[in-house]
Amino acid sequence: MSKPVIVTATFHLRLESREIVLDALRTAIAAVHEESGCELYAIHEAADGSLVMIEKWESAELLDAHGSSPAVAALGAAIGEHLIAPVEVVRMTAIPMGALVQGAL
Repeated sequence: MSKPVIVTATFHLRLESREIVLDALRTAIAAVHEESGCELYAIHEAADGSLVMIEKWESAELLDAHGSSPAVAALGAAIGEHLIAPVEVVRMTAIPMGALVQGAL
């Protein structure tokens, strides 16, 4: 059985492009939520203005499929010129500790 994969994807955007990027993310998020294996795909804003997607995927294989999905391709095309750096993607494996509900995504 595959282990779930946790991902953070950090978007460093031009401040004047915030609403454009958020609009593109709204469209992408709706599509990604329908992808097989997507357990969590939620955007957050950091104090420095960057946006951080926190994701949870059923398996690495389904996450890999997401990486080449039409939603990801469309998002990249829509926001590429509005970013000041490449999207930083980090894959992680949970190390559950403490209470079951609070100790892991």
